Amino acid sequence: MNVLMVNKLYYPVIGGVENHVRDLATSISSISDDVDIRVLTANTSSKTVEEVIDGIKVTKVANLITVQSAPVAPSFPLWLRKLKSDIYHFHFPYPVGELAYLTARPPGKLVVTYHSDIIRQKFLLSLYKPFLKSFLKKADCILASSPNMIKHSPQLQEHKDKCKVAHFGIELSRFEMNEQMKEKISRIKEQYPGKIVLFVGRLIYYKGVKYLIEAMENIGAHLIIIGEGPLESELKDLASEVGISNKISFVGAVSDEELPAYYHACDVFTLPSIARSEAFGLVQLEAQACGKPVVSTDLRTGVPYANLDKVTGLVVPPGSKDDLSRATNELLQDSALSKKYGEAGKKRVEEEFSKEAMARSVLDIYKEILT
Repeated sequence: MNVLMVNKLYYPVIGGVENHVRDLATSISSISDDVDIRVLTANTSSKTVEEVIDGIKVTKVANLITVQSAPVAPSFPLWLRKLKSDIYHFHFPYPVGELAYLTARPPGKLVVTYHSDIIRQKFLLSLYKPFLKSFLKKADCILASSPNMIKHSPQLQEHKDKCKVAHFGIELSRFEMNEQMKEKISRIKEQYPGKIVLFVGRLIYYKGVKYLIEAMENIGAHLIIIGEGPLESELKDLASEVGISNKISFVGAVSDEELPAYYHACDVFTLPSIARSEAFGLVQLEAQACGKPVVSTDLRTGVPYANLDKVTGLVVPPGSKDDLSRATNELLQDSALSKKYGEAGKKRVEEEFSKEAMARSVLDIYKEILT
């Protein structure tokens, strides 16, 4: 079986979808010798290069210009025709790739992982919508990370019959406790004594960090914010205005090697997202892998599917500092409840959201549509 995975960018570019494509490609390759996985993506430069990354053949097509975070690679249709495959697995949204598919019309089955709706670029969506409908109509199978996405996405309504849930997966070994991890956790707790609330993510509008900072005025803990983004200075100013700069630490970017220790060190993990641009919130699974309860928001996406209300944590209305502080304080003050939710989350992640489970699920879908 030959599979070509298509996304706008690939490792070493770091991003949620980019990480997922890399994990999926390497995981399927590791569990099956009968599948030849290749990746087609745009390059970050004006050159086309072919590389082998983690044992995966990757073709990075010359990028002419980047528009709305999407690299424009004019020779994409040519490469789709050249890299003949049994299955073409596209990761949506990437309009350049989808238009290239409609232009090239390569043979083989079409699988689409529908990561998120296009939310903010409404004008561009209005222009692109006819092509999107045509692309999804041609798909043999559409994968979504949660039933919530299938239920609430306006673009998937007329394609529900060919939609399937395929869970995202994480590398559980990253979060295992060992002596080195214990030392890192100890250093973090020495630096931030007392209760710790943790946020991990880009500092952008839809993450809702503004409301978490405002909520911290009434939360008896220290907030660690891991991540960078355009709103960083604005959020720091907000903390000063509220008068709680001493309760918040902006740590910036943290390496993959160091991040698990922060999850283990915290008492509660929070994801205060406010818009449907937050399609799932994979960081919730990472916190749960460390046995931590989660406070997240009730978006019409996969966010409350990743964190089940009153099972693995608490789910509150988006954009409410009062509800964020109430739920966070409840978990901070009730250690038995926190432990219960943390243990339930860890068990669920280990059973349903490992990289291996993800790979087996997608591989079964490949085999099914080729039958």
